[in-house]
Amino acid sequence: MLSYDEVRPWARRISLKVQAREMPPWHLDLTTGIQDYKNDISLTDEQIATIVTWVESGSPEGDPAALPPLPELSDGSDWRMAEQLGPPDFVMKAPPYTIAANAQDQWWVRNTTFEGVIDEPRYVRATELKGTYPLGVRVLHHGHAMLSSQSADGQRASGPIGRQGVGKAGDRFPDGTGMLIYPSGEINWNLHYFPIDEEVRSERAEAAVWLYPRGYEPEFATRGEQFFAADTGPGGLWAQDVLLPPNSIKSQQGVRVLNQPALITSFRPHMHMRGSAQSLEAVYPDGRREMLARVDKYNHVWQIAYEFEDGVAPLLPKGTSLVITTTWDNTEDNPNNPDHRQWVVFGQRGVDEMSHTWLGITYLSDDQFEHMVAERRRSMSAPKAGP
Repeated sequence: MLSYDEVRPWARRISLKVQAREMPPWHLDLTTGIQDYKNDISLTDEQIATIVTWVESGSPEGDPAALPPLPELSDGSDWRMAEQLGPPDFVMKAPPYTIAANAQDQWWVRNTTFEGVIDEPRYVRATELKGTYPLGVRVLHHGHAMLSSQSADGQRASGPIGRQGVGKAGDRFPDGTGMLIYPSGEINWNLHYFPIDEEVRSERAEAAVWLYPRGYEPEFATRGEQFFAADTGPGGLWAQDVLLPPNSIKSQQGVRVLNQPALITSFRPHMHMRGSAQSLEAVYPDGRREMLARVDKYNHVWQIAYEFEDGVAPLLPKGTSLVITTTWDNTEDNPNNPDHRQWVVFGQRGVDEMSHTWLGITYLSDDQFEHMVAERRRSMSAPKAGP
């Protein structure tokens, strides 16, 4: 919406949505856990009150001459990361796939070779995945591009060179952190397409990669956003023991013990239509518990990665247990529930369910951990600048 005439008919709906904190999409529980995020788009109480007051006073038009210039909006053909980092260093394309006009969800899983793109080991700074413009960006529901690479002497490295979902376009690692890739390897494409009543022929999703300069070695090496399941089954990866009876609310936990120190930079819950809440809690080796983050208004439409501010990003010692708790609402009170009368099990479709978390996590050596802890304590004890 770019004008008063476009906004005015929706004024009351806008008021309701911002009061319920459904828009802008920011679904964190504001009463617990870390509250400082790099990508926080939520409104303050004062901003919400301003909108509500405007609507209740009849939604009058202000002075058109006082309007700020219109923003330059992307049409989906360019890379979002390019605004910060310039053009990508290289772009990889998935094999072509035709999406039927009318069908069920469709998945395209294929491997492609990674050869001749780089000529030496390099560190990745940022990645982005998207469908091709104009129709591919509409049919790509979400996707992953995973690179498994190796050096000439057999050393291996693996990690994502692109993850995409509504509300998530790409990943940029913190300054001084990078993901190592080698010149030879294979890319696994896992793409979920959803028909749009129009055939899309030979769609080729694209993964863009931004590299650190040649010869640069970051202080911290990461494997990018990693998968953590909330699964009660022994060793299961995908929470395949999900079973939701009709008209039920159910919770499930998964626990992962860190075998080395780690820094968590982002938290991205993943469930489907019945998902209502997910939390990330740390249980420290000394028994202390800390709620790191909790989403209490989950909406499957928005796959948001909540990016912790540098000074508060969880810095966890070896032996810490990460407890992931998921809650589903399979009742008629859930407005996103397509049918509360159904039994629901694990599955890839939106009407099925999942339960896992994507964490931006960087594993640390003991020395790196101790150094970061000391730096954070020093920063917290430093006098604050004031007027």
